[in-house]
Amino acid sequence: MIAVSRALLVIAHGSRDPRHAATVHALTGLVRALRPGLRVETAFLDFNTPTVGQALSSLYLSGVREVVALPLLLTRAFHAKSDIPAALAESASRLPGLSVRVADVLGPSPLLLTALERRLAEASLTPADRATTAVVLASAGSTDPEAIAVIAETAREWRHTGWCAVRPAFASGASPAGVPRTEDAVRALRAEGFERVAVAPYVIAPGRLPDRIAAGAAAGGADVVAGVLGAAPELARLLLRRFDAAATAPARLPALTA
Repeated sequence: MIAVSRALLVIAHGSRDPRHAATVHALTGLVRALRPGLRVETAFLDFNTPTVGQALSSLYLSGVREVVALPLLLTRAFHAKSDIPAALAESASRLPGLSVRVADVLGPSPLLLTALERRLAEASLTPADRATTAVVLASAGSTDPEAIAVIAETAREWRHTGWCAVRPAFASGASPAGVPRTEDAVRALRAEGFERVAVAPYVIAPGRLPDRIAAGAAAGGADVVAGVLGAAPELARLLLRRFDAAATAPARLPALTA
């Protein structure tokens, strides 16, 4: 076996819901298929194993000395700014000679919008439906101003592709910036007279909050509910873009770099 000196470590949040880890592993499997010579491993912040420390230790024992850690997150909120850097720094401090470069989070990116389009198409919407369909971009939610701003900007950018309206919403309740819950966003669009309302979950894997988005969509009376982003080929390509950008950057901890 040829030794691999550099590896990609994808760090997901984790969930008690087994669908979450299964989806993450399916996504990393797509990444491996796109880049056969790259070693790709997965770690979780909570609920699932391996932990970040366990995954880095395993890579280190196998001879890997260069790791690109990629947060499987759509925005730079608490996990990206605090939890992941702390876990990586702790592991790096006890593994001499290990170089860790931290990739940027996934969003924003045009590839994410393409993946959202894929899921809406799978839920029966066609290009001809754009002019008569309003979309709720439903994310998990955050109190981080940077993350809230990115979600709002993503909705604005997506609106420019032809949907008659795109509004952000959160699964976890109204935000300090006034972002509504999924059901309230659906009802507001319905009250404005839009012919069709679709909900597009802006989340990567199934779990408690995506289920709350689906429940909110149903409670609000949405006509169409798309699936989570999941193991979309666009996400796999985006992971490799983030990897390539980080692989050439200086190793820095604990800060996240593009």
